[in-house]
Amino acid sequence: MTTTVKLTVTGMKCGGCENTVKKALTGKEAIVSVDASHADDWVEIEYDETMIDEDAVIEVIEGVGFTVVD
Repeated sequence: MTTTVKLTVTGMKCGGCENTVKKALTGKEAIVSVDASHADDWVEIEYDETMIDEDAVIEVIEGVGFTVVD
């Protein structure tokens, strides 16, 4: 079963930052799709919740240098 979550992410300043986040997430088998906007500070992720949870998704984003805001 897939779940879609839209997270507020700070620190993305350009399209390159968006691509860094997208590449980090799409490298995970459980990730179905990723979209991001540095201008509006969000990342939307569709993922297989039987393989990964939201906390793990957040860890990936923060692992490449960005901050997820509650």
